Amino acid sequence: MTSPDSAALDEARALLAEFPVADGHNDLPWALREKAGYDIDRLDIASDQTGNLHTDIARLRAGGVGAQFWSVYVRTDMTGDAAVSATLEQIDCVDQLLARYPSDLRRALTAADMETVRGEGRIASLMGAEGGHSINNSLATLRALHTLGVRYMTLTHNDNIAWADSATDEPGVGGLSAFGHEVVREMNRIGMLVDLSHVAATTMRAALDTSVAPVIFSHSSARAVCDHPRNIPDDVLERLSANGGVAMATFVPKFVLQAAVDWTAAADENMRAHGFHHLDTTPDAMKVHAAFEATTPRPVATAATVADHLDHMREVAGIDHIGIGGDYDGTAFTPDGLDDVAGYPNLIAELLTRGWSRQDLAKLTWRNAVRVLGAAEDVSREVRSLRGPSNATLQQLDG
Repeated sequence: MTSPDSAALDEARALLAEFPVADGHNDLPWALREKAGYDIDRLDIASDQTGNLHTDIARLRAGGVGAQFWSVYVRTDMTGDAAVSATLEQIDCVDQLLARYPSDLRRALTAADMETVRGEGRIASLMGAEGGHSINNSLATLRALHTLGVRYMTLTHNDNIAWADSATDEPGVGGLSAFGHEVVREMNRIGMLVDLSHVAATTMRAALDTSVAPVIFSHSSARAVCDHPRNIPDDVLERLSANGGVAMATFVPKFVLQAAVDWTAAADENMRAHGFHHLDTTPDAMKVHAAFEATTPRPVATAATVADHLDHMREVAGIDHIGIGGDYDGTAFTPDGLDDVAGYPNLIAELLTRGWSRQDLAKLTWRNAVRVLGAAEDVSREVRSLRGPSNATLQQLDG
């Protein structure tokens, strides 16, 4: 990639010092589970973890990160109570990180907390559950995750669940089932953001039809720029203005660069042929990836590739409705210049060279994310004044 102009890079760093990145999605807890069995002595993010992880404290600081939604993702082949238990283990991992690094990370549960922690010079740490399988069709479990600090839930991951369709699975219930709509309503009531990354376009539209609170896309880009089902169609982006939601552009090359979409399909098939899950990032799996890449060079995305998505998303959704969700430590590959969490200044510098204003960039990096969480809290207070918890079940509503 062409190095960003030094003046633009200096300006980007100065802006991030005042309006740091509030990133929507980082899979560090899963990486620690897979690579170290949650042993943070083995992978101590207070030390340089380049080569092991995309994330460590020094690189978060260098990247200008002021708030992070840590994903408490579990794979979709974990089902039922096993999925719930694994999600609890992921939450416990975040708790361990907060206890281990109190001078750098502090828990945030509200928009006000985000501002307070930023003022202290620490990184506001929030959590997002990635996939409705994590609640095992239980609204009580959903509420328990919120009590433990989870502030968004992605309705699906890569596979359908009983009540919602995924972007990367065959149509099941046609978007959301009756119980799926009830999940959205209960998320509105408790103040948990409805995350529509990973879901089918039909699910996006159904959730927008039901939600009375702003929704988010924690890590999704524009389908008009790169035609991948994980990305957001323009008609959905257009609805974010009325809804108040925020679409956080992801950096994952296979979602932002069309050539990488095609290459990834071949690479995933190669992984399966060697007995690995296509999302496996363990050392043995990465050796298989490396061998494939040696014979079939990987198309390389750049910060400019991501900027193309943000330009489009700003045009269609509006500047008040976009953000950033890098998906670090949840992807095998990253764009050139956005190699790890230290790379955000390169993206901001690229946007500066495209004429983005300081005000627009402050909304992109910080203000929109804080606003959307605060708006969900406002809706929750109103809805809680009108009704109590729902105890509806999947069987009662869907049969």
